[in-house]
Amino acid sequence: MTDNDDLEKTNEEEETEGESFAELFAQSQKQGGGRLEPGQKVTGRVLKVGPEWVFIDTGQKGEGIVDRKEFLDLDGNVTVSEGDTIAAYFLSSSHGEMRFTARVGGGASGSSQLEEAWQAGVPVEGVVEKEIKGGYEIRLAGSARAFCPFSQIALRRVDNPESLIGTRLAFRITDYAEKGRNIVVSRRVLLEEEQSRLKEEAQAAIAEGQTVSGTVTSLQPFGAFVDIGGLEGLIPISEVGWARIKEVSEVLSVGQQVKVVIKSIDREKERISLSLKDTLADPWERVAQDYPEGSFHSGKVARLAPFGAFVTMGGVVDGLIHISKLGAGKRISHPREVLKEGDAVEVKVESVDRANHRISLALAGAARAAQEEEATLAEFRRQAGEAPKGMGTLGDLLAKARNKKQ
Repeated sequence: MTDNDDLEKTNEEEETEGESFAELFAQSQKQGGGRLEPGQKVTGRVLKVGPEWVFIDTGQKGEGIVDRKEFLDLDGNVTVSEGDTIAAYFLSSSHGEMRFTARVGGGASGSSQLEEAWQAGVPVEGVVEKEIKGGYEIRLAGSARAFCPFSQIALRRVDNPESLIGTRLAFRITDYAEKGRNIVVSRRVLLEEEQSRLKEEAQAAIAEGQTVSGTVTSLQPFGAFVDIGGLEGLIPISEVGWARIKEVSEVLSVGQQVKVVIKSIDREKERISLSLKDTLADPWERVAQDYPEGSFHSGKVARLAPFGAFVTMGGVVDGLIHISKLGAGKRISHPREVLKEGDAVEVKVESVDRANHRISLALAGAARAAQEEEATLAEFRRQAGEAPKGMGTLGDLLAKARNKKQ
């Protein structure tokens, strides 16, 4: 193989792998018979996750170890498990034990690897040295210094900037100029990537119809937003409960723990629709027993519409008093002439349509008056049928029937 062939092969590796660490690794394999050099990238399989170290098999003699802290997510949970394949960078070897890191920028890797880390997008570790104009000064490997703008140190604004001074954090080099004399880093991009990874994992784990736990994060006129493990979904106001409500705050509050059903998932638009109602017992399954036709109940006017008034009974089931039953025999143009929202009323159940979730109601006062009038007429007819001739006028009989009823 000619030198030109070697050069073409090197260029091909660079194009296919797209990072200079891969090239260094290929060269060391040729020159050192498989011996690793500091800063070289390898792929390994996780053998064991210990309390301090993650042990990996890289195909070399002896085990490789990576600090367990490098695989903790934002909540302190380990993100790798036995059998996983990971990418790591060789640091050093001692007594057959090889030390690796998933981040470049400290220890044996040295400042010479910072440019390669920038080109490959590999995370680097640095210590927040001090606060300067517009951001922080970060000490990287060796004597290298970098600048991190305030906006790039965290996902949200840090209330106490001094609290980060002296901490060791992971960064990504976003700008590398003047042979390392001008370096700009960002921690935020790594945090956003971690958030995105967790979000993708959470999205893959959910499905329509699932019941999940969540925390109410915000109340809006149209519903409530709920955090369901890193993802945010919306409970529309119509899905808060079986009864109609005017304000979501009547049922929910920020910080409240709830169980909800996932109604729909739009992965493209990243929208999740939730239902609290579907986790509650359906009152319509017992409506025939709890609200039989002809029974009387107390309720509250929940909403007025041009065609009638909706009344909530038992706090869960709504029925409708049609406008024709609100005027006590007089024609009215709108239910507000008789009732207003929030009024406590007594109603009579006139009919129940369980299949369509509809209950027809009448105001109890008018219903009772109609019942009494019907009973009086029935009594009169009975007495009129039994009475012999000469028992008096029709008015006398009707008065007698009423007196007897009283």
